Amino acid sequence: MSFVQEFKAFAMRGNVIDLAVGVVIGGAFGNIVSSLVDSVIMPVVGVLTGGVNFSTLAATIATDPKGAPVLLKYGAFIQAIINFLIIAFVIFIAIRMLNKLMPPAPAPAADEPPPKPHAEVVLEEIRDLLKSR
Repeated sequence: MSFVQEFKAFAMRGNVIDLAVGVVIGGAFGNIVSSLVDSVIMPVVGVLTGGVNFSTLAATIATDPKGAPVLLKYGAFIQAIINFLIIAFVIFIAIRMLNKLMPPAPAPAADEPPPKPHAEVVLEEIRDLLKSR
């Protein structure tokens, strides 16, 4: 099989196409969730926290040679953590709602245990014969 044919077979496999569709839909869903967080949830959080903008919080740790302060921007880190928690919560709620809409998976049928190996059956017969003596 040539390299081109092998690549074509790889690219056309079902799981690669499914993955590509998942990435595209995931990107679109990410934009929706980010918009929800930025436009709907964060303004409410801002009101609840008294208008504190975490991203502007910083501590001066030194000055550079030009005299400008060198800042440790811990507020941006706090803001990223808050955004992550909110986005994770929104995705959790969305997945939870989708799971409730999906029909439950059918229970797997109870399979009979496989037959015992012949050697084990013979050993049990010998054991039973010895017990009967």
